[in-house]
Amino acid sequence: MGKATGFLEYQREENECIPPAIRLKSFEEFHKPMDEEARRKQCARCMDCGVPLCQSAMVLAGMVTGCPLHNLIPEWNHEIYSGHYEHALARLLKANNFPEFTGRVCPALCEKACVLGQYDKPVTSHDNELFIIETAFAEGTMKPRIPSIRSGKRVAVIGSGPSGLAVADQLNHRGHLVTVYERDDRIGGLLMYGIPNMKLDKSVLTRRQKLMEEEGVTFLCNTDVGRDIGAEELLKDYDAVVLCCGAKKPRGLACGSPDSVKGICFAVDFLKSATKSLLGGETAGPAKSAATFSAKNKHVVIVGGGDTGNDCIATVLRQGCKSVTALEMMPKPPAERTPDNPWPQWPKTLKTDYGHEEAAAVFGSDPRVFSTTVKECVTGKKGELKKIRTVEVCFEKGKLKEIEGTEKELPCDLLLIAAGFTGCEPYTAEAFQTALTERGVVKTDGAYATDREKVFSAGDMRRGQSLVVWAIAEGRACAREVDRFLMGYTSL
Repeated sequence: MGKATGFLEYQREENECIPPAIRLKSFEEFHKPMDEEARRKQCARCMDCGVPLCQSAMVLAGMVTGCPLHNLIPEWNHEIYSGHYEHALARLLKANNFPEFTGRVCPALCEKACVLGQYDKPVTSHDNELFIIETAFAEGTMKPRIPSIRSGKRVAVIGSGPSGLAVADQLNHRGHLVTVYERDDRIGGLLMYGIPNMKLDKSVLTRRQKLMEEEGVTFLCNTDVGRDIGAEELLKDYDAVVLCCGAKKPRGLACGSPDSVKGICFAVDFLKSATKSLLGGETAGPAKSAATFSAKNKHVVIVGGGDTGNDCIATVLRQGCKSVTALEMMPKPPAERTPDNPWPQWPKTLKTDYGHEEAAAVFGSDPRVFSTTVKECVTGKKGELKKIRTVEVCFEKGKLKEIEGTEKELPCDLLLIAAGFTGCEPYTAEAFQTALTERGVVKTDGAYATDREKVFSAGDMRRGQSLVVWAIAEGRACAREVDRFLMGYTSL
């Protein structure tokens, strides 16, 4: 695979980033692609290792390392190195429906498990994947694959996030007639309105939508199943229904909420509002109140240290905030692996993402404050947020404890809550009379079938908040079960 001595000859090089001072002037993507010769050298670093852990998705110490899609990484790395781009595409699409998404937003679980990463820097599989699919679109290799035979079976997919799109793509190519219902004005779910444009340009989604429509998938936007259209109507009209509505019920703060304090907003609503403004569309639905929450000339505090919190940092910087602080309850991770966190476990190390780099470039320091949370919100006479009081915290016997005497005050005009989610918004599941688990997600039979005949579920709505790559994997696996239900067997 690759070049036998490639990992000895070439050093890891990632796609170049536009400097923060320049990229902060727009919401455009900021990674520059490599030329073909440089990319092939990066693929040459992929060794013919005996056990390619990059595609394993192993659970080690309670965390997954390796690709959940079981991407055939060594194979398409070799094809890129050999200049066989169409062969590389064929191997890539065998396991991944949407590499243009994962090649942009996936945290690269594959690279964390790369054998080369044990003693050196891992192969740039994440960037290599994006090279394959973007080359295919640029050269016209990505053409509609229209099924030659139709089964006559009709499937409704509720939700057009990555899991819903994967279900639809798989079942459509199998020959079933698929209609995707989306409550927003554009498809994509959190791909569209939860991930900012500089991380995933929205033209990438419209490009994929056009391709899927040419292949036979029908998309119905601005249609909220459970409100605009009833469950019984869909169950009557379709042979199977798949619920892929995500896990978008946000976790709040005890000290205040968007309903009680002017100046508090849930992160996803804020990001949705920012993207709608960028695209020139009207803000509607849950994000309507967030339209007034521009960060321009405001002191911003973000609660939550995950990807969504980082995306909020990057967004408020582009809107012209006066300051930005990110609070994380967890202690600061080490810079390097500790002895009890060896390779190939997921590295529990400090991750400095693009938003953190940009904040440091603007304000001179990392915006994150660890082991700290919001204790109290201080408002003005009209109920508007003025400042917050924070407190340092620690964990004792698994319980969060405040540390006395560590209270501080921070100016805060805008408080964004990026503290994760507590499950799905229940009304769609309730409309189909499907049970929910204690975690607030749809209960299934151990696979993807719910306790309601003909109704299945996949993605975050079934497993809880997770990664785009897991959502695609869920969608693919669910499609197999739906196909087996419809046909009595499956070839997926």
